[in-house]
Amino acid sequence: MADRFTLLDIGDVQVRLSNPDKIFFPELGITKLQLVEYYLTVADAALIHLRERPTVMKRYVDGAAGEPFFQKRVPANAPPWLQSATVTFPSGRTATELVPADAAHLAWAVNLGVIDFNPWAVRRADLDRPDELRVDLDPMPDVPWDHVRRVALVVGEVLRDVGLTGFPKTSGSRGIHINARIVPEHDFDGVRRAAVALAREVERRVPELATSKWWKEERHGVFIDYNQNARDRTVASAYSVRAVPNAKVSCPLSWDEVAVVEPDELRIDTVPARLATIGDPSAEMDAHAGSLAGLLALAARDEQHGLGDAPWPPHFRKKQGEPRRVQPSKRRSGPDQESS
Repeated sequence: MADRFTLLDIGDVQVRLSNPDKIFFPELGITKLQLVEYYLTVADAALIHLRERPTVMKRYVDGAAGEPFFQKRVPANAPPWLQSATVTFPSGRTATELVPADAAHLAWAVNLGVIDFNPWAVRRADLDRPDELRVDLDPMPDVPWDHVRRVALVVGEVLRDVGLTGFPKTSGSRGIHINARIVPEHDFDGVRRAAVALAREVERRVPELATSKWWKEERHGVFIDYNQNARDRTVASAYSVRAVPNAKVSCPLSWDEVAVVEPDELRIDTVPARLATIGDPSAEMDAHAGSLAGLLALAARDEQHGLGDAPWPPHFRKKQGEPRRVQPSKRRSGPDQESS
């Protein structure tokens, strides 16, 4: 049986969409073509968060109900107009990744099974210095949604106190993201150091609600995942549809909305009308690049008081000054035996 396809004229190029009637969200009956149509509708807003950024392709070839896999390299048969950038991972390996430049890039990626877009925190002009600080609020399973919103508001306060402008959005899952544009003058380690300081400051202000503890057995409430600022870590970008049964969207919010937002109301079928009605709360994000000086001053203060580095993800090389990468309940007394 011949492959069914349709050709989409998007801007100056034509995108071939195979199996346009394939169901991507079974509970809603949403097809691949309808997912493409969503991204074409919100493209101008979505591209604020994607343009010039290397982006990992998280492919759901069997739709949202299937198991995804990450494809970091653009395929050899990609169209000649497709833009890309070659990034370096902590291992030293490299990969040429997609750089979404326009609506056609979004449609091309969806055709491969991409549902949500996962960009790096750097732009192609400088792949070693992030221009975005990312705050990922990840609640423990029993944490009520209201606690996530309250922690997000405290994050906003801390960012303002150190001279940064945070732009909140729902994660499209169980959390909230707050991103802040920064001047690209620090490497990934420097930005992560600032993120650790921010997480600890939020924890100090609302210790009953928030934690900066990396080990799950030590966490409570809402974990502030500072490691999302390490090299090659990515999160779903604004206006990404998430692979959940009701097709929720990672949707930008105004700060006034954070205290009352209900993420189940922000879906593939509601966000386009919301965007057309109230506009994009993150539209001016690029105009608010700030300095990390305030957060790095907090980091220096913490270090003077004996708070050193926080644990890194397991695939990173051991860092100087990093605590043991062993669960606290499994640690033995004696010198650290881990290799660096």
